[in-house]
Amino acid sequence: MDENKNIINEKINRLHQLKKLSEIGGGDKRIEAQHKKHKLTARERITLLLDEGSINEIDALAHHHSTSFGLDKEIYLGDGVLVGFGNINNRKVMFYSQDFTVLGGSLAEQHGKKICKIMDMAMKIGVPIVGLNDSGGARVQEGVLSLGAYADIFLRNTLASGVVPQISVIMGPCAGGAVYSPAITDFIIMVKNTSYMFVTGPKVVKTVTHEELSSEELGGAEVHSSKSGVAHFTAENDVEAMEIVKKLLSYIPQNNAEEPPFFPNDDPTDRIDEDMNYIIPANPNQPYDIKEIVTKLADNNDFLEVHKDYAENIVVGFIRLGGRSVGVIANQPAVLAGVLDINASKKAARFVRFCDAFNIPLLVLEDVPGFMPGSDQEWNGIITNGAKLLFAFAEATVPKITVIVRKAYGGAYDVMNSKHIRGDLNYAWPTAEIAVMGAKGAVEIIFKKEIEEAEDPIAKEQELIYEYNEKFGNPYIAASWGYIDDVIEPKHTRKILIDAFNLLENKVDKNPYKKHDNIPL
Repeated sequence: MDENKNIINEKINRLHQLKKLSEIGGGDKRIEAQHKKHKLTARERITLLLDEGSINEIDALAHHHSTSFGLDKEIYLGDGVLVGFGNINNRKVMFYSQDFTVLGGSLAEQHGKKICKIMDMAMKIGVPIVGLNDSGGARVQEGVLSLGAYADIFLRNTLASGVVPQISVIMGPCAGGAVYSPAITDFIIMVKNTSYMFVTGPKVVKTVTHEELSSEELGGAEVHSSKSGVAHFTAENDVEAMEIVKKLLSYIPQNNAEEPPFFPNDDPTDRIDEDMNYIIPANPNQPYDIKEIVTKLADNNDFLEVHKDYAENIVVGFIRLGGRSVGVIANQPAVLAGVLDINASKKAARFVRFCDAFNIPLLVLEDVPGFMPGSDQEWNGIITNGAKLLFAFAEATVPKITVIVRKAYGGAYDVMNSKHIRGDLNYAWPTAEIAVMGAKGAVEIIFKKEIEEAEDPIAKEQELIYEYNEKFGNPYIAASWGYIDDVIEPKHTRKILIDAFNLLENKVDKNPYKKHDNIPL
Protein backbone atom coordinates (compact mmCIF):
# COMPACT_ATOMS: atom_id res chain seq x y z
CA MET A 1 0.00 0.00 0.00
CA ASP A 2 2.82 2.40 0.94
CA GLU A 3 4.64 1.52 -2.25
CA ASN A 4 1.51 2.27 -4.24
CA LYS A 5 1.17 5.63 -2.50
CA ASN A 6 4.76 6.46 -3.26
CA ILE A 7 4.29 5.69 -6.94
CA ILE A 8 1.14 7.80 -7.09
CA ASN A 9 2.77 10.64 -5.17
CA GLU A 10 5.70 10.62 -7.57
CA LYS A 11 3.31 10.98 -10.47
CA ILE A 12 1.41 13.79 -8.71
CA ASN A 13 4.66 15.55 -7.89
CA ARG A 14 5.64 15.29 -11.54
CA LEU A 15 2.34 16.95 -12.46
CA HIS A 16 2.96 19.74 -9.93
CA GLN A 17 6.45 20.29 -11.33
CA LEU A 18 5.16 20.57 -14.87
CA LYS A 19 2.35 22.89 -13.85
CA LYS A 20 4.81 25.10 -11.97
CA LEU A 21 7.08 25.12 -15.00
CA SER A 22 4.20 26.27 -17.20
CA GLU A 23 3.34 29.05 -14.76
CA ILE A 24 6.75 30.73 -14.85
CA GLY A 25 6.57 31.40 -18.59
CA GLY A 26 9.89 32.67 -19.91
CA GLY A 27 11.44 32.87 -16.45
CA ASP A 28 12.14 35.48 -13.81
CA LYS A 29 14.42 37.68 -15.92
CA ARG A 30 11.88 38.07 -18.70
CA ILE A 31 9.08 38.64 -16.21
CA GLU A 32 11.19 41.39 -14.63
CA ALA A 33 11.76 42.91 -18.07
CA GLN A 34 8.00 42.90 -18.65
CA HIS A 35 7.41 44.70 -15.36
CA LYS A 36 10.08 47.29 -16.20
CA LYS A 37 8.01 48.20 -19.26
CA HIS A 38 5.06 48.85 -16.90
CA LYS A 39 3.34 45.74 -18.25
CA LEU A 40 1.82 42.88 -16.30
CA THR A 41 2.42 39.27 -17.27
CA ALA A 42 -0.16 37.23 -19.11
CA ARG A 43 -1.07 35.36 -15.93
CA GLU A 44 -1.28 38.51 -13.80
CA ARG A 45 -3.67 40.05 -16.31
CA ILE A 46 -6.00 37.05 -16.27
CA THR A 47 -5.94 37.00 -12.47
CA LEU A 48 -7.09 40.64 -12.48
CA LEU A 49 -9.75 40.06 -15.13
CA LEU A 50 -11.53 36.96 -13.88
CA ASP A 51 -13.43 36.42 -10.65
CA GLU A 52 -11.25 35.04 -7.87
CA GLY A 53 -11.11 31.26 -7.89
CA SER A 54 -12.86 30.92 -11.26
CA ILE A 55 -9.84 30.55 -13.56
CA ASN A 56 -9.65 27.20 -15.36
CA GLU A 57 -6.64 26.97 -17.63
CA ILE A 58 -6.53 24.39 -20.40
CA ASP A 59 -3.61 23.23 -22.57
CA ALA A 60 -1.14 24.46 -19.95
CA LEU A 61 1.19 21.58 -20.88
CA ALA A 62 0.99 22.05 -24.65
CA HIS A 63 4.16 23.10 -26.49
CA HIS A 64 5.58 23.29 -29.99
CA HIS A 65 7.28 20.28 -31.59
CA SER A 66 9.51 22.16 -34.00
CA THR A 67 13.20 21.42 -34.37
CA SER A 68 14.26 23.99 -36.98
CA PHE A 69 16.53 26.94 -36.17
CA GLY A 70 17.24 25.75 -32.64
CA LEU A 71 13.61 25.68 -31.50
CA ASP A 72 14.15 22.20 -30.05
CA LYS A 73 16.25 23.92 -27.36
CA GLU A 74 13.52 26.52 -26.63
CA ILE A 75 10.52 24.58 -25.43
CA TYR A 76 8.19 26.28 -22.98
CA LEU A 77 5.07 24.66 -21.61
CA GLY A 78 2.03 26.63 -22.72
CA ASP A 79 3.82 27.81 -25.87
CA GLY A 80 3.41 31.50 -25.10
CA VAL A 81 -0.33 31.77 -24.52
CA LEU A 82 -2.68 31.06 -21.61
CA VAL A 83 -6.12 29.84 -22.64
CA GLY A 84 -9.12 28.70 -20.67
CA PHE A 85 -12.43 29.66 -19.13
CA GLY A 86 -13.73 31.39 -16.05
CA ASN A 87 -16.17 34.02 -14.82
CA ILE A 88 -16.31 37.79 -15.04
CA ASN A 89 -18.88 39.12 -12.55
CA ASN A 90 -20.29 35.59 -12.27
CA ARG A 91 -20.80 35.25 -16.04
CA LYS A 92 -18.85 32.70 -18.09
CA VAL A 93 -16.17 33.71 -20.61
CA MET A 94 -13.50 32.01 -22.67
CA PHE A 95 -10.13 33.74 -22.69
CA TYR A 96 -6.66 33.75 -24.14
CA SER A 97 -3.72 35.82 -22.94
CA GLN A 98 -0.49 35.96 -24.93
CA ASP A 99 2.73 35.71 -22.91
CA PHE A 100 5.43 38.03 -24.22
CA THR A 101 8.00 36.41 -21.91
CA VAL A 102 7.86 33.24 -24.01
CA LEU A 103 9.46 33.66 -27.44
CA GLY A 104 8.08 37.22 -27.55
CA GLY A 105 4.53 35.86 -27.42
CA SER A 106 5.01 34.80 -31.05
CA LEU A 107 2.20 32.87 -32.66
CA ALA A 108 2.83 29.52 -34.29
CA GLU A 109 1.05 26.22 -34.88
CA GLN A 110 0.47 25.05 -31.30
CA HIS A 111 -0.10 28.58 -29.97
CA GLY A 112 -2.74 29.09 -32.65
CA LYS A 113 -4.39 25.73 -32.02
CA LYS A 114 -4.86 26.64 -28.36
CA ILE A 115 -6.62 29.87 -29.25
CA CYS A 116 -8.79 28.13 -31.86
CA LYS A 117 -9.80 25.49 -29.31
CA ILE A 118 -11.27 28.02 -26.87
CA MET A 119 -12.92 29.95 -29.72
CA ASP A 120 -14.63 26.76 -30.92
CA MET A 121 -15.76 26.07 -27.36
CA ALA A 122 -17.13 29.61 -26.97
CA MET A 123 -19.25 29.13 -30.09
CA LYS A 124 -20.59 25.78 -28.88
CA ILE A 125 -21.68 27.06 -25.48
CA GLY A 126 -22.48 30.67 -26.39
CA VAL A 127 -20.14 32.77 -24.25
CA PRO A 128 -17.96 35.83 -24.97
CA ILE A 129 -14.33 35.56 -26.09
CA VAL A 130 -11.79 37.91 -24.48
CA GLY A 131 -8.35 38.01 -26.10
CA LEU A 132 -5.37 39.73 -24.48
CA ASN A 133 -2.85 40.44 -27.24
CA ASP A 134 0.85 40.91 -26.49
CA SER A 135 2.85 39.30 -29.26
CA GLY A 136 5.83 39.95 -31.48
CA GLY A 137 3.89 38.44 -34.37
CA ALA A 138 4.36 35.25 -36.37
CA ARG A 139 7.05 32.85 -35.17
CA VAL A 140 9.40 33.10 -38.11
CA GLN A 141 11.08 29.76 -37.37
CA GLU A 142 7.81 27.92 -38.10
CA GLY A 143 7.20 29.67 -41.42
CA VAL A 144 3.93 28.94 -43.15
CA LEU A 145 2.63 27.04 -40.10
CA SER A 146 2.49 30.38 -38.30
CA LEU A 147 0.65 32.03 -41.18
CA GLY A 148 -1.81 29.15 -41.29
CA ALA A 149 -2.45 29.49 -37.56
CA TYR A 150 -3.33 33.17 -38.03
CA ALA A 151 -5.78 32.34 -40.81
CA ASP A 152 -7.40 29.64 -38.66
CA ILE A 153 -8.06 32.31 -36.02
CA PHE A 154 -9.35 34.84 -38.59
CA LEU A 155 -11.89 32.31 -39.84
CA ARG A 156 -13.20 31.72 -36.33
CA ASN A 157 -13.36 35.45 -35.62
CA THR A 158 -15.51 35.84 -38.72
CA LEU A 159 -17.83 32.91 -37.94
CA ALA A 160 -18.22 34.07 -34.34
CA SER A 161 -19.06 37.63 -35.37
CA GLY A 162 -22.62 38.44 -34.35
CA VAL A 163 -22.93 35.11 -32.52
CA VAL A 164 -20.86 35.70 -29.38
CA PRO A 165 -19.27 38.99 -28.27
CA GLN A 166 -15.55 39.26 -29.02
CA ILE A 167 -13.32 41.71 -27.16
CA SER A 168 -9.65 42.32 -27.98
CA VAL A 169 -7.28 44.02 -25.56
CA ILE A 170 -4.00 45.17 -27.09
CA MET A 171 -1.43 45.17 -24.29
CA GLY A 172 1.83 45.21 -26.20
CA PRO A 173 2.90 44.84 -29.84
CA CYS A 174 0.33 43.72 -32.41
CA ALA A 175 1.72 44.03 -35.91
CA GLY A 176 1.50 42.59 -39.40
CA GLY A 177 -1.10 39.89 -39.91
CA ALA A 178 -1.79 39.83 -36.17
CA VAL A 179 -3.84 43.04 -36.40
CA TYR A 180 -6.61 41.45 -38.44
CA SER A 181 -7.97 39.25 -35.68
CA PRO A 182 -8.68 42.21 -33.37
CA ALA A 183 -9.99 44.19 -36.34
CA ILE A 184 -12.74 41.61 -36.90
CA THR A 185 -13.76 41.55 -33.23
CA ASP A 186 -16.43 43.79 -31.73
CA PHE A 187 -14.33 46.03 -29.50
CA ILE A 188 -10.65 46.90 -29.25
CA ILE A 189 -9.11 48.28 -26.07
CA MET A 190 -5.56 49.67 -26.22
CA VAL A 191 -3.19 50.62 -23.41
CA LYS A 192 -1.44 53.99 -23.64
CA ASN A 193 2.33 53.97 -24.18
CA THR A 194 2.72 50.18 -24.05
CA SER A 195 0.58 48.93 -26.96
CA TYR A 196 0.63 49.56 -30.68
CA MET A 197 -0.94 48.20 -33.86
CA PHE A 198 0.16 48.53 -37.47
CA VAL A 199 0.31 46.45 -40.63
CA THR A 200 3.87 47.59 -41.41
CA GLY A 201 6.28 48.89 -38.80
CA PRO A 202 8.30 52.11 -38.63
CA LYS A 203 11.35 50.64 -40.39
CA VAL A 204 9.39 49.50 -43.44
CA VAL A 205 7.47 52.78 -43.52
CA LYS A 206 10.76 54.70 -43.52
CA THR A 207 12.13 52.58 -46.34
CA VAL A 208 9.04 52.91 -48.53
CA THR A 209 7.73 56.42 -47.77
CA HIS A 210 10.76 58.02 -46.04
CA GLU A 211 8.59 58.95 -43.03
CA GLU A 212 10.35 58.73 -39.68
CA LEU A 213 7.86 57.65 -37.03
CA SER A 214 8.08 55.88 -33.70
CA SER A 215 5.86 52.88 -32.97
CA GLU A 216 3.70 55.12 -30.79
CA GLU A 217 3.35 57.79 -33.50
CA LEU A 218 2.54 55.21 -36.16
CA GLY A 219 0.13 52.98 -34.28
CA GLY A 220 -0.14 53.83 -30.60
CA ALA A 221 -3.29 53.93 -28.52
CA GLU A 222 -3.91 57.66 -28.94
CA VAL A 223 -3.46 57.50 -32.72
CA HIS A 224 -5.92 54.64 -33.11
CA SER A 225 -8.45 56.07 -30.67
CA SER A 226 -8.56 59.53 -32.28
CA LYS A 227 -7.33 59.36 -35.89
CA SER A 228 -8.07 55.92 -37.33
CA GLY A 229 -10.91 54.80 -35.08
CA VAL A 230 -9.38 51.33 -34.82
CA ALA A 231 -9.47 51.44 -31.00
CA HIS A 232 -12.79 51.85 -29.17
CA PHE A 233 -11.27 52.45 -25.73
CA THR A 234 -7.91 53.53 -24.32
CA ALA A 235 -6.65 52.60 -20.87
CA GLU A 236 -3.96 54.27 -18.82
CA ASN A 237 -2.49 50.90 -17.80
CA ASP A 238 -3.13 47.15 -17.75
CA VAL A 239 -5.28 47.36 -14.61
CA GLU A 240 -7.65 49.94 -16.13
CA ALA A 241 -7.88 47.88 -19.33
CA MET A 242 -9.22 44.92 -17.34
CA GLU A 243 -11.78 47.17 -15.64
CA ILE A 244 -13.01 48.41 -19.03
CA VAL A 245 -13.53 44.81 -20.19
CA LYS A 246 -15.58 44.06 -17.08
CA LYS A 247 -17.76 47.14 -17.44
CA LEU A 248 -18.29 46.62 -21.17
CA LEU A 249 -19.40 43.01 -20.68
CA SER A 250 -21.95 44.12 -18.07
CA TYR A 251 -24.03 45.73 -20.85
CA ILE A 252 -23.82 42.82 -23.29
CA PRO A 253 -25.58 39.43 -23.44
CA GLN A 254 -23.60 36.19 -23.53
CA ASN A 255 -24.63 35.50 -27.11
CA ASN A 256 -27.06 36.50 -29.86
CA ALA A 257 -29.86 34.29 -28.52
CA GLU A 258 -29.95 35.98 -25.11
CA GLU A 259 -31.17 39.33 -23.84
CA PRO A 260 -28.74 41.79 -22.25
CA PRO A 261 -28.32 41.48 -18.46
CA PHE A 262 -30.86 43.38 -16.36
CA PHE A 263 -29.53 45.45 -13.43
CA PRO A 264 -32.22 46.76 -11.05
CA ASN A 265 -31.14 49.89 -9.19
CA ASP A 266 -32.43 52.58 -6.86
CA ASP A 267 -32.73 55.35 -9.49
CA PRO A 268 -36.49 56.07 -9.76
CA THR A 269 -37.96 55.35 -13.17
CA ASP A 270 -40.15 58.43 -12.85
CA ARG A 271 -37.29 60.74 -11.87
CA ILE A 272 -37.92 64.26 -13.18
CA ASP A 273 -35.04 66.59 -13.99
CA GLU A 274 -36.20 70.20 -14.31
CA ASP A 275 -32.85 71.20 -15.84
CA MET A 276 -33.66 69.09 -18.92
CA ASN A 277 -36.21 71.70 -19.98
CA TYR A 278 -33.48 74.31 -20.38
CA ILE A 279 -30.53 72.41 -21.88
CA ILE A 280 -31.31 73.46 -25.47
CA PRO A 281 -30.11 77.05 -26.08
CA ALA A 282 -32.62 79.64 -27.33
CA ASN A 283 -30.23 80.44 -30.19
CA PRO A 284 -30.56 77.52 -32.65
CA ASN A 285 -26.92 77.92 -33.71
CA GLN A 286 -25.49 77.81 -30.20
CA PRO A 287 -23.71 74.57 -29.30
CA TYR A 288 -24.23 72.50 -26.16
CA ASP A 289 -23.00 69.10 -24.97
CA ILE A 290 -25.38 66.27 -25.92
CA LYS A 291 -23.62 64.04 -23.36
CA GLU A 292 -25.26 66.10 -20.64
CA ILE A 293 -28.63 64.84 -21.88
CA VAL A 294 -27.39 61.25 -22.14
CA THR A 295 -26.08 61.16 -18.57
CA LYS A 296 -29.18 62.84 -17.14
CA LEU A 297 -31.37 60.17 -18.74
CA ALA A 298 -29.23 57.21 -17.64
CA ASP A 299 -29.72 55.17 -14.49
CA ASN A 300 -27.49 56.74 -11.83
CA ASN A 301 -26.12 59.05 -14.55
CA ASP A 302 -23.79 56.25 -15.71
CA PHE A 303 -22.71 56.34 -19.37
CA LEU A 304 -20.08 54.06 -20.94
CA GLU A 305 -18.99 55.96 -24.03
CA VAL A 306 -17.55 54.01 -26.95
CA HIS A 307 -15.10 55.58 -29.44
CA LYS A 308 -14.92 58.63 -27.19
CA ASP A 309 -12.09 60.40 -29.04
CA TYR A 310 -12.98 59.46 -32.63
CA ALA A 311 -15.52 61.27 -34.83
CA GLU A 312 -16.64 63.29 -31.84
CA ASN A 313 -19.49 64.89 -33.80
CA ILE A 314 -21.47 61.77 -32.98
CA VAL A 315 -21.63 60.08 -29.58
CA VAL A 316 -22.25 56.35 -29.08
CA GLY A 317 -22.22 54.15 -26.00
CA PHE A 318 -24.20 52.25 -23.40
CA ILE A 319 -26.55 53.35 -20.63
CA ARG A 320 -29.22 51.63 -18.58
CA LEU A 321 -32.81 52.81 -18.46
CA GLY A 322 -34.83 51.24 -15.66
CA GLY A 323 -32.16 48.54 -15.38
CA ARG A 324 -32.26 47.73 -19.10
CA SER A 325 -29.15 47.96 -21.30
CA VAL A 326 -29.60 50.48 -24.14
CA GLY A 327 -27.29 51.56 -26.95
CA VAL A 328 -27.25 55.33 -27.49
CA ILE A 329 -26.49 57.17 -30.74
CA ALA A 330 -26.51 60.96 -30.35
CA ASN A 331 -25.47 63.85 -32.59
CA GLN A 332 -23.01 66.17 -30.81
CA PRO A 333 -23.71 69.89 -31.51
CA ALA A 334 -20.55 70.82 -29.59
CA VAL A 335 -18.38 69.34 -32.39
CA LEU A 336 -18.86 70.39 -36.03
CA ALA A 337 -22.44 71.38 -35.09
CA GLY A 338 -23.29 67.66 -34.93
CA VAL A 339 -23.06 67.25 -38.70
CA LEU A 340 -22.79 63.73 -40.13
CA ASP A 341 -19.54 63.12 -41.99
CA ILE A 342 -17.72 60.01 -43.21
CA ASN A 343 -16.13 59.04 -39.90
CA ALA A 344 -19.26 59.74 -37.83
CA SER A 345 -21.37 57.65 -40.20
CA LYS A 346 -18.99 54.67 -40.03
CA LYS A 347 -18.66 54.92 -36.25
CA ALA A 348 -22.40 55.01 -35.65
CA ALA A 349 -23.22 52.34 -38.25
CA ARG A 350 -20.81 49.88 -36.68
CA PHE A 351 -22.27 50.51 -33.24
CA VAL A 352 -25.88 50.16 -34.44
CA ARG A 353 -25.11 46.83 -36.09
CA PHE A 354 -23.39 45.51 -32.95
CA CYS A 355 -26.40 46.41 -30.79
CA ASP A 356 -28.82 44.88 -33.29
CA ALA A 357 -26.76 41.66 -33.47
CA PHE A 358 -26.91 41.27 -29.69
CA ASN A 359 -30.49 42.35 -28.95
CA ILE A 360 -29.61 45.68 -27.36
CA PRO A 361 -32.36 48.32 -27.87
CA LEU A 362 -31.40 51.58 -29.55
CA LEU A 363 -32.01 55.15 -28.40
CA VAL A 364 -31.32 57.98 -30.85
CA LEU A 365 -30.96 61.55 -29.60
CA GLU A 366 -31.14 63.73 -32.69
CA ASP A 367 -29.78 67.18 -33.35
CA VAL A 368 -28.35 67.08 -36.85
CA PRO A 369 -28.08 69.90 -39.41
CA GLY A 370 -27.33 67.48 -42.26
CA PHE A 371 -24.34 65.85 -43.95
CA MET A 372 -20.95 67.53 -44.16
CA PRO A 373 -20.53 69.39 -47.48
CA GLY A 374 -17.28 69.74 -49.41
CA SER A 375 -15.07 68.12 -52.03
CA ASP A 376 -13.05 66.20 -49.44
CA GLN A 377 -16.18 64.45 -48.18
CA GLU A 378 -17.59 63.81 -51.65
CA TRP A 379 -14.33 62.49 -53.09
CA ASN A 380 -13.79 60.19 -50.12
CA GLY A 381 -17.26 58.69 -50.33
CA ILE A 382 -19.70 60.46 -48.03
CA ILE A 383 -22.46 58.97 -50.18
CA THR A 384 -21.43 55.37 -49.56
CA ASN A 385 -20.43 55.96 -45.95
CA GLY A 386 -23.58 57.90 -45.10
CA ALA A 387 -25.54 55.03 -46.63
CA LYS A 388 -23.91 52.65 -44.14
CA LEU A 389 -25.63 54.41 -41.26
CA LEU A 390 -28.94 54.53 -43.13
CA PHE A 391 -28.61 50.82 -43.92
CA ALA A 392 -27.72 49.92 -40.33
CA PHE A 393 -30.76 51.67 -38.87
CA ALA A 394 -33.10 50.38 -41.57
CA GLU A 395 -32.12 46.71 -41.15
CA ALA A 396 -32.06 46.78 -37.34
CA THR A 397 -34.95 44.86 -35.77
CA VAL A 398 -34.34 45.63 -32.08
CA PRO A 399 -36.56 48.21 -30.34
CA LYS A 400 -35.64 51.62 -31.79
CA ILE A 401 -36.67 54.97 -30.29
CA THR A 402 -35.74 58.45 -31.49
CA VAL A 403 -36.00 61.74 -29.63
CA ILE A 404 -35.48 64.84 -31.79
CA VAL A 405 -34.18 67.45 -29.37
CA ARG A 406 -33.41 70.19 -31.88
CA LYS A 407 -32.45 70.04 -35.56
CA ALA A 408 -33.52 67.28 -37.92
CA TYR A 409 -32.67 68.59 -41.36
CA GLY A 410 -32.68 67.05 -44.81
CA GLY A 411 -31.61 63.49 -45.53
CA ALA A 412 -30.06 63.32 -42.08
CA TYR A 413 -33.61 63.40 -40.64
CA ASP A 414 -34.38 60.24 -42.61
CA VAL A 415 -31.12 58.52 -41.68
CA MET A 416 -31.31 59.05 -37.92
CA ASN A 417 -33.89 56.33 -37.28
CA SER A 418 -36.89 58.18 -38.64
CA LYS A 419 -40.37 56.67 -38.61
CA HIS A 420 -39.93 55.93 -42.32
CA ILE A 421 -37.12 53.40 -41.71
CA ARG A 422 -38.95 51.51 -38.97
CA GLY A 423 -38.35 53.71 -35.98
CA ASP A 424 -40.76 52.21 -33.44
CA LEU A 425 -41.49 55.32 -31.41
CA ASN A 426 -40.39 58.78 -32.49
CA TYR A 427 -40.62 61.66 -30.07
CA ALA A 428 -39.70 65.34 -30.28
CA TRP A 429 -39.07 68.07 -27.79
CA PRO A 430 -40.83 71.43 -28.32
CA THR A 431 -37.43 72.79 -29.41
CA ALA A 432 -37.32 70.42 -32.40
CA GLU A 433 -36.87 71.84 -35.90
CA ILE A 434 -37.85 69.36 -38.62
CA ALA A 435 -37.29 70.67 -42.14
CA VAL A 436 -35.53 70.07 -45.43
CA MET A 437 -32.84 72.57 -44.44
CA GLY A 438 -32.12 75.54 -42.21
CA ALA A 439 -34.23 78.66 -42.60
CA LYS A 440 -31.59 80.86 -44.25
CA GLY A 441 -30.71 78.32 -46.94
CA ALA A 442 -34.35 77.54 -47.63
CA VAL A 443 -35.35 81.19 -47.93
CA GLU A 444 -32.46 81.91 -50.32
CA ILE A 445 -33.73 79.15 -52.60
CA ILE A 446 -37.49 79.64 -52.34
CA PHE A 447 -37.59 83.45 -52.30
CA LYS A 448 -34.46 84.31 -54.29
CA LYS A 449 -36.28 86.60 -56.72
CA GLU A 450 -38.39 88.33 -54.04
CA ILE A 451 -35.31 89.12 -51.97
CA GLU A 452 -33.41 90.50 -54.96
CA GLU A 453 -36.34 92.77 -55.96
CA ALA A 454 -37.05 94.06 -52.44
CA GLU A 455 -36.23 97.63 -51.49
CA ASP A 456 -34.30 96.33 -48.48
CA PRO A 457 -33.09 92.80 -49.37
CA ILE A 458 -31.57 92.18 -45.92
CA ALA A 459 -34.75 93.15 -44.07
CA LYS A 460 -36.85 91.09 -46.50
CA GLU A 461 -34.65 88.06 -46.01
CA GLN A 462 -34.92 88.37 -42.22
CA GLU A 463 -38.70 88.65 -42.47
CA LEU A 464 -38.89 85.51 -44.60
CA ILE A 465 -36.52 83.61 -42.31
CA TYR A 466 -38.79 84.47 -39.37
CA GLU A 467 -41.85 83.22 -41.31
CA TYR A 468 -40.05 80.01 -42.32
CA ASN A 469 -39.01 79.34 -38.73
CA GLU A 470 -42.56 79.94 -37.52
CA LYS A 471 -43.77 77.32 -39.97
CA PHE A 472 -40.97 74.74 -39.89
CA GLY A 473 -38.91 75.55 -36.78
CA ASN A 474 -41.08 73.25 -34.67
CA PRO A 475 -42.17 69.60 -34.55
CA TYR A 476 -45.89 70.09 -35.10
CA ILE A 477 -46.17 69.63 -38.87
CA ALA A 478 -44.32 66.30 -38.60
CA ALA A 479 -46.58 65.39 -35.68
CA SER A 480 -49.67 66.23 -37.73
CA TRP A 481 -48.60 63.60 -40.28
CA GLY A 482 -47.83 61.00 -37.60
CA TYR A 483 -44.09 61.09 -38.32
CA ILE A 484 -43.66 62.12 -34.70
CA ASP A 485 -45.63 60.02 -32.21
CA ASP A 486 -45.65 62.67 -29.51
CA VAL A 487 -44.13 66.00 -28.58
CA ILE A 488 -42.94 65.66 -25.00
CA GLU A 489 -41.72 67.95 -22.25
CA PRO A 490 -37.97 67.32 -21.84
CA LYS A 491 -38.08 66.79 -18.06
CA HIS A 492 -40.36 63.75 -18.52
CA THR A 493 -38.14 62.09 -21.15
CA ARG A 494 -36.60 59.48 -18.84
CA LYS A 495 -39.93 58.04 -17.69
CA ILE A 496 -41.39 58.13 -21.19
CA LEU A 497 -38.39 56.23 -22.58
CA ILE A 498 -38.47 53.59 -19.84
CA ASP A 499 -42.19 53.04 -20.43
CA ALA A 500 -41.62 52.88 -24.18
CA PHE A 501 -38.79 50.33 -23.97
CA ASN A 502 -40.92 48.25 -21.59
CA LEU A 503 -43.70 48.33 -24.18
CA LEU A 504 -41.30 47.17 -26.91
CA GLU A 505 -39.77 44.42 -24.80
CA ASN A 506 -41.33 41.63 -26.85
CA LYS A 507 -41.23 43.40 -30.19
CA VAL A 508 -40.89 41.13 -33.23
CA ASP A 509 -39.68 42.58 -36.53
CA LYS A 510 -38.20 40.47 -39.32
CA ASN A 511 -36.22 41.11 -42.47
CA PRO A 512 -36.76 39.14 -45.71
CA TYR A 513 -34.89 35.84 -45.98
CA LYS A 514 -31.42 36.26 -47.44
CA LYS A 515 -28.02 34.62 -47.22
CA HIS A 516 -26.69 37.96 -46.01
CA ASP A 517 -27.17 41.58 -46.95
CA ASN A 518 -24.84 43.69 -49.07
CA ILE A 519 -24.23 46.75 -46.90
CA PRO A 520 -22.40 49.46 -48.91
CA LEU A 521 -18.85 48.89 -47.67
